[in-house]
Amino acid sequence: MSKLLNRHIFTSESVSEGHPDKVCDQISDAILDACLAQDPGAHVACETLVTANLVVNAGEITCHNWQKIDPQVIARQVVRDIGYTKKIADTVPGLGFCDETFTYVCALHGQSQDINQGVARAKPEEQGAGDQGMMFGYATNATRELMPAPIVLSHHLLERLSRLRRDGIIPYLRPDSKAQVSVLHEDGRPTAITAVVISHQTDEVPLARIRKDMIAVARDVLAPTKLLTNATRFFINPTGRFVHGGPQADSGVTGRKIIVDSYGGVGSHGGGAFSGKDPSKVDRSAAYYARYAAKNIVAAGLADKCEIQVAYAIGVAKPLSINVSTYGTARVDESRIAHILMAGEIFDFRPAFLIRELGLTRPKGWSYRQTAAYGHFGRRQFPWERTDRVEALRSAAGLKG
Repeated sequence: MSKLLNRHIFTSESVSEGHPDKVCDQISDAILDACLAQDPGAHVACETLVTANLVVNAGEITCHNWQKIDPQVIARQVVRDIGYTKKIADTVPGLGFCDETFTYVCALHGQSQDINQGVARAKPEEQGAGDQGMMFGYATNATRELMPAPIVLSHHLLERLSRLRRDGIIPYLRPDSKAQVSVLHEDGRPTAITAVVISHQTDEVPLARIRKDMIAVARDVLAPTKLLTNATRFFINPTGRFVHGGPQADSGVTGRKIIVDSYGGVGSHGGGAFSGKDPSKVDRSAAYYARYAAKNIVAAGLADKCEIQVAYAIGVAKPLSINVSTYGTARVDESRIAHILMAGEIFDFRPAFLIRELGLTRPKGWSYRQTAAYGHFGRRQFPWERTDRVEALRSAAGLKG
């Protein structure tokens, strides 16, 4: 008898830089970037809220030369860069929210000394975790990015639409949008795209034109995957109209798109958001490092899929636990992979070491603001996407060739 295929459809979504929650993430991370430029040891926990004609910053920041940073100027620049400008707002009633007119409120203050004493240490290697909790990293060889296909394809769709909007190729597009891709998997491998959903803010344009243009873009972006079929369904602005959008239509808050930011719902999530937090907060930095380790494990051929969970206690440097799951795809015992990680020789999960190894307090060639739209993982500019531990892992696991 022939073996029955294990078939399932998995769906992930992405949201654009103009989505209200992503506006908040980008403002928070732009403020973080400004703080680290002044003080690589800055402690930052910056939250942003946006709604109609209002931007609010709240949270805790301790930063040398803070007086040189104007968070209101940063917030207005981010909003302007995204495309919510007064020039457009004056001609597009549905846009509303714009860089020059929103009311700004700042409620930022210094970091609690109770938290700081758990992080600060005389010896850098003893730096404690900035919070308790568990973080996850994931990788799969299903795509060249070693990411799940549904989330990667959703990001790619919105990145292309953003470029078309910014370049004026499709002039009626506005910043707020979402995309969703459903992918059929057979025995764990992507075999077909079953559905594509795009909801994009626009000017007052006939729906037929919007649907024609969006489907053309989607086909162009997704054709190289060879996963489109005659049965693939497209849903474009399914409500029939999306003119009022962005913060004018819906409020946004930092850290509310944690699944968009990570793996699109594949695997597990520790619950901690990333944006607006300096790397002493392990719910950001350790999640990056866990991705780094998982990606190298898959790239090394130790497994087809790998999920790593790491757990910390606030103020304690050494992780409480490191767990490895390969979903039955490992070529060596999972316990052996876990032992390699716990040994700390190839990957050292202590906060001071992972921060230093990834250069998280002094970004070079990348910024935290860049992470705040279109995913924190699967994009080559970020240091946690390197696969420079492959040979060391293969040697430690006893794999040859």
